Amino acid sequence: MDKPVLAADVTMKSGFQIAALRDRPPWWGGDLQTLRNRFATRDVPLPSYSWEIGFATSDGSGDRLVGKLEKPLKPCEGTPLILLIHGLTGCQDSTYVRETARFHLERGRTVIRLNLRGAGPGRKVARGYYHAGCAGDVLDVLEGLGHAQAPYGVFAIGFSLGGNILLNLLASLPHGHRLIGAATVSAPIEPIEACRRLMQPRNVLYHRWLLHRMKSDVLASAELSAAERREIESARSVYEFDDRWVAPRHGFQGASDYYERTAGARCVATIEAPTLMLHAMNDPWIPAAPYERLRHHRCSAVQVVVARSGGHVGFHEYGHAETWHDRTINAFLERVRVRDRPLRTARRQLGS
Repeated sequence: MDKPVLAADVTMKSGFQIAALRDRPPWWGGDLQTLRNRFATRDVPLPSYSWEIGFATSDGSGDRLVGKLEKPLKPCEGTPLILLIHGLTGCQDSTYVRETARFHLERGRTVIRLNLRGAGPGRKVARGYYHAGCAGDVLDVLEGLGHAQAPYGVFAIGFSLGGNILLNLLASLPHGHRLIGAATVSAPIEPIEACRRLMQPRNVLYHRWLLHRMKSDVLASAELSAAERREIESARSVYEFDDRWVAPRHGFQGASDYYERTAGARCVATIEAPTLMLHAMNDPWIPAAPYERLRHHRCSAVQVVVARSGGHVGFHEYGHAETWHDRTINAFLERVRVRDRPLRTARRQLGS
């Protein structure tokens, strides 16, 4: 993998084009790009027929994952199923998830808006809660999809923490998996550095808001002991929350061990599925330095693109109703489909 590209109307070696991003007025700069998802939502039905879909987990807990399966009103033949994985404190109804679902549905693709374990509607069918290393849960979803649901394979998109989870999965995919490619948006690929950035004085309001959301979500969904509840309620920072509850709950030796062992950046060198990683230089939550360091790895399957602007899961673009990250991922997906078509044809001829 080459040095991360600073997006500015270039064509990557793989053939897909990347257009420079111009901020959409009045959402100038990283903070406003980030906040637009909170303040400029639209309550418009998705162009689809939808119903709930569930998946069993393989860890023996009895927990299930649920999501919303969306069938486009005007399906396009030969397209992969799009699997969307939300970020921290998100769910199937997060604004960025719904808008990306809309983008792909309008292009005739079936979409699953997945809830990670214990998130959103998943609270009613799970006693546990997701974390940065829960790649096995996403694998359970891939393995739970039948040929009828994804005859042309699956393309996964992970946002923020969901992107880091996806990178962990991509590094350990079993033989015969259904994933034809993947993309991440604003993923905290070095969690310790993201934690430090979030706890900087300039991010005090973000930090308080996110910590409150994290506590509320876990206290409302996970099956907790009285001692765990006390640890969660007393946490004064994201680091303390991860150190006191997330890490011990999921078998890690504290927050530092948890961050080290789940860092998506450590997975990139072994990824074989075509993967696009998108990030913004002015993301107020996630530093760009880990993406710059990826130039030391050599992995032809992974493309890293760092935009000059976009904030955190923002990328709201001048002159376009759709986001820059959706348009860029779509160009990448079209290239992946072209490369994947001969392999799918061979598999059908072999009867697999």
